[in-house]
Amino acid sequence: MVIDMNDEKLETLEQIRSFMTGTEGVEFRHQPETDNRYQHIADVLCRLRYYDLSRPDKGFVLRYLEHTTGYSRQQMTRLVRRYLDVGRLKKRYKAPVKGFRKKYTSGDLILLAETDNVHENLSGQATAHILWRQFHVYGKKEYRRLASISTSHLYNLRERPGYRNMREHWEKTRRSSVAIGERRAPAPDNRPGFIRIDSVH
Repeated sequence: MVIDMNDEKLETLEQIRSFMTGTEGVEFRHQPETDNRYQHIADVLCRLRYYDLSRPDKGFVLRYLEHTTGYSRQQMTRLVRRYLDVGRLKKRYKAPVKGFRKKYTSGDLILLAETDNVHENLSGQATAHILWRQFHVYGKKEYRRLASISTSHLYNLRERPGYRNMREHWEKTRRSSVAIGERRAPAPDNRPGFIRIDSVH
């Protein structure tokens, strides 16, 4: 069962005390998509003139807000302090971005592949230094991101499919130009010490 609470008629502390007495066993739950707790807190603080209340009455109002919003005492204290300082309550956090933002683009992969093609795939440390020189010495702006790449991350980029597709190429098997075995009669040119061994029996 879902209950929509309207506490606009609770305008005095006595009315709130009566309400608290009658709802001690009631647990308030709030759905994230319909959560108006900030507005509820601001309305109650404004309606009861929280700033002018005595210390005990302020503590009672905090307990009431904790009961109706589900916030802890520490959270409620921070929210009330923010309301008194600013005059309103507004959520300050943003939804987190899903996943990690990519630092190196597909264009960086192309530059890295071209660099490795020209320099015949040097070690990671040597390649990182070449990329650093391309930006800092020769002033090539397209190497801005690759100029600060670490050696370990350079190897990570070399393992990406986009890089490997640009670097891998297949060739047909070539015939060997080196004679592996040759069958012919010996030619000692009338010199002693030559012997013919036939391994085929």
